[in-house]
Amino acid sequence: MRKPCNWRAPFVARTDLNASGNYLKKGFSLSALTQAVMLSGMMALGAASAHAADVAEESVQPAIKSDLAAHTLLVDAAVAGDRLVAVGSRGHIVYSDDQGKTWTQANVPVRQLLTAVYFADDKNGWVVGHDSLILHTSDAGANWEMQYRDPELDQPIDPEGPSLLERPLMDVWFKNANTGFAIGAYGTFLRTDDGGKTWEDRSYDIDNPDGFHYNAITAVKGAGLMLAGEMGTLYRSPDFGDTWETLTDLPYDGSWFGASGTSSDNVVLVWGLRGNMFRSTDFGDTWEQVELLTPNNGPLEATLLGGGLSGDGKLVVVGAGGVVLSSTDGGNSFDVMTRPDRIALASAKALGDGELLLVGQHGVATMPASALKAH
Repeated sequence: MRKPCNWRAPFVARTDLNASGNYLKKGFSLSALTQAVMLSGMMALGAASAHAADVAEESVQPAIKSDLAAHTLLVDAAVAGDRLVAVGSRGHIVYSDDQGKTWTQANVPVRQLLTAVYFADDKNGWVVGHDSLILHTSDAGANWEMQYRDPELDQPIDPEGPSLLERPLMDVWFKNANTGFAIGAYGTFLRTDDGGKTWEDRSYDIDNPDGFHYNAITAVKGAGLMLAGEMGTLYRSPDFGDTWETLTDLPYDGSWFGASGTSSDNVVLVWGLRGNMFRSTDFGDTWEQVELLTPNNGPLEATLLGGGLSGDGKLVVVGAGGVVLSSTDGGNSFDVMTRPDRIALASAKALGDGELLLVGQHGVATMPASALKAH
């Protein structure tokens, strides 16, 4: 069992973008992210970098209001009742009440890169991001307050001591308006049981002695939670977060960047580098690779990043180079297309009117789901 992680750590800079992608991470730093997009088209991937001592002394400042907030880098999106909410760079959070036609920038108290958003109900939502930030809204995303950030940032820094490692949070999931989890770099695992008024570091609940990064957490209908990370690591919790089991029969050893349950019991999908997607119908006991073919019937090799399940049971997954995948049969098969603009996409949602909401390198966009059938 892993001991609770020490927030102060010796300097370690994981900056190599190796062939296996084991150290590539979603949203580690805006500069690294931008470089990754420019060099490889892999949205929201970046190398972890250590913060200098003066970063810890930065005051928290609110996001700057901008007419272009909906057209800059956005990394994730969620549905809050009839409202759409998207989050991303510079603390930008935008929302739409007309299915993505127009967007309004929310009031946000921070400027860090925000990496994931989740709503437990129509009003209460949470966002996570850099510096282990956790934000909360109780008005469907119009206004946000900071609930948590890396506690080490508020401590005096020894100029002769070790540097402070940035610990971005990568994903967030709530069981209800009280109990939720935030996961991220170096095996960070936080839990709240009071709606985020307090957050407890429960990293030791998961057997992760090497401190592998966690990238995605998802509910699996009728089964529990699945957590996916780097080096092909997978963990499951049949009691929805109280205890965790490490899966040992792993389908591949590259990094996972996304995971999703389906509308069927015990079925879960995970995806990552070079078009690798695997599906399990028994909550991770066994896995089968999902065949993904391009319109030319060649194997899909684009890295898959974000997406998930919509209310009507449709699965949408997106990734590098403008690739968009959609499934209406619980992930057995996918329609695959590459958008002509080839803009890197970070996440997507299927909307009720037959449209797909896409977020990524150039902000938010919509497209008809029927466009996938045409390719």
